[in-house]
Amino acid sequence: MKLGVFTTLLSDRSLDDALSFLHKKGVEAIEIGCGGYPGTAHADPAILLQDTAKRTAFQATVAKYNMTISGLSCHCNPLHPNAEVARQADETLTRTILLAEKLNIRVINTFSGCPGDSAAAQYPNWVTCPWPEDFQTVLQWQWQEVLIPYWKKKTAFAKAHAVDKIALEMHPGFCVYNPETALKLRQAVGPELGVNFDPSHLIWQGIDPVIAIKNLGKAGALFHFHAKDTKIDCANTACNGVLDTKPYSDEMNRSWIFRTVGYGNDASYWKEIISTLVLIGFDNSLSIEHEDSLMSINEGLSKAIDFLREVMIREKKDAIWWA
Repeated sequence: MKLGVFTTLLSDRSLDDALSFLHKKGVEAIEIGCGGYPGTAHADPAILLQDTAKRTAFQATVAKYNMTISGLSCHCNPLHPNAEVARQADETLTRTILLAEKLNIRVINTFSGCPGDSAAAQYPNWVTCPWPEDFQTVLQWQWQEVLIPYWKKKTAFAKAHAVDKIALEMHPGFCVYNPETALKLRQAVGPELGVNFDPSHLIWQGIDPVIAIKNLGKAGALFHFHAKDTKIDCANTACNGVLDTKPYSDEMNRSWIFRTVGYGNDASYWKEIISTLVLIGFDNSLSIEHEDSLMSINEGLSKAIDFLREVMIREKKDAIWWA
């Protein structure tokens, strides 16, 4: 298990400057954005796929700082009902897969996507309740006509290009938002689909990350991990529940906010998460994703690095020598 960082938080720096900064802090692995919401500040597949010299320079920079790449990320919505938005997202995912093949990287992080309520829709429609019955009709159409066919085709493409781990981040607003929906899609599509496990999106839904990790681990479906925390505001939640559409900047009134690791939940909470990752045999990096609105980039990242150093389990476990 390695200490990693999702480098989008350093998009204002060159790749060399970003890796130099992270290397000095003891970071061993990086997750690189390749389009979609993460952007292409450190790796643009449209350029790297066409220019061998620039691709070689990219690899040399990563090697210069003795880093490994935990995954390429292109979070987007390839199922968007706006055809042009969907086309661009699909092209982003395709290019990211092709770049992963060139770089010998097996893990792609993205979202499952979310269609509208019909072929005539203009905006995505995330269904969160079973009644009125219209919602069941929408869900059936989304899964059977759009979601499953798309991912069957895309995972086959990825597998043909030596990428056998499409890690869907379980994120509310998209069809895959919890372990149940992740495993449902995996069962329909195949073992190439798994998850990028981000506890922060599960915590506010009331999901226990440890139990979720065990269930996904038993299925062999946990491919990547984001180290990110969430703080529940008990008073606001007690009044308004956890569904909250207020801006992330309205920290005082929100039911929950994202925090750097250790500021949403304590060390014992995170030690149990990490121990459970070891239990299921997870051997990728803990990729810090810093979206704490109460801290600067430097402070939030630095505190996350220091915190994880104390709670991580780095060495391979030995055989049980005492019995």
